[in-house]
Amino acid sequence: MSIYLNTKTVEQEEVEVLEDLVGGYALVIYNDDVNTFDHVIDCLVKYCEHTPEQAEQCSVIIHYKGKCAVMHGGAKQLQPICDALCRKGLSAVIDEA
Repeated sequence: MSIYLNTKTVEQEEVEVLEDLVGGYALVIYNDDVNTFDHVIDCLVKYCEHTPEQAEQCSVIIHYKGKCAVMHGGAKQLQPICDALCRKGLSAVIDEA
C-alpha cells in the first residue's frame, strides 16, 4: 500500500497555524474624508479595546499618515473586528505584518 501526501497542502496549513499563533497580521485602518475623529476614536475603543488615549493617537496617525495598524494578531482573531469596523463605515483591512 502506498500513501501519498500533498506536501504543499501540509506546508500551507503549517504556515497558517504558525501565523495565527505568532500573530503575523495587522488590522489596518485607512484615512477617508467621511468619518470624524470622534467616530474613529469611539470605534477603536469599542471594538479594539483601546484606551481613549490610544484611540486618539491612532486617529491622528490615520489622519496624517493615511493609515495605522491598530491591532496585531492572528487572522481569525482580527477578522470579526475588521468586519465590525467596516460595518461602522471605516476602511479597515487585514494585512500581513
